[in-house]
Amino acid sequence: MLELKNIAKKFGDKIIFDQFDLMINGGEVVAIVGPSGGGKTTLLRMLAGLETIDAGQVIFDGEEIGLDELITRNLLGFVFQDFQLFPHMTVLENLTLSPVKTMNVSKTDAILKAETLLTNLEVIEQKNAYPFSLSGGQKQRVALARAMMIDPKIIGYDEPTSALDPALRDQVAKLILENKKLGITQIVVTHDMAFAEKIADTIIKVNAKEL
Repeated sequence: MLELKNIAKKFGDKIIFDQFDLMINGGEVVAIVGPSGGGKTTLLRMLAGLETIDAGQVIFDGEEIGLDELITRNLLGFVFQDFQLFPHMTVLENLTLSPVKTMNVSKTDAILKAETLLTNLEVIEQKNAYPFSLSGGQKQRVALARAMMIDPKIIGYDEPTSALDPALRDQVAKLILENKKLGITQIVVTHDMAFAEKIADTIIKVNAKEL
């Protein structure tokens, strides 16, 4: 279970979060729906340690995690909206870079894990391909595999269906629902209510005024 208590976050003079609370059960898919500027993506970035949290508590499975420890605790694996795959690296190199460089995982073990994930996500044949040659759906799967390389407790998706056609949106929904069967807790940020209703156990509607 993930609990956020009294979370506060500012950007300059703008208050993004002010005593914000959230509780997510283990294995649940939560969709956070709302317009741009409501703080949805910022929430994911904070849990991934990519943005600082000014105040509050983050509790996972009964253990409070220090706000300055989020970057090293691998609480949330982030699937970026634009994938952010390194264009000069192959799929396999994109997946193994962080575990080898920042987590001291051996290259052999990292490759084995990456190949297992790529096989499970049905993109193993693209392991030596470069991102420019991948379809949108393949990039989405590779981005998900990269997020899972760090064994996160939670996977967060930032607008995973943005600019995708209906067929690819269905593929993304299938991936999320497959991860749910594995018991993975997932947070999905989206403006697409129909997609949220398709994949989520809980839908949280937010806007800038509410945060």
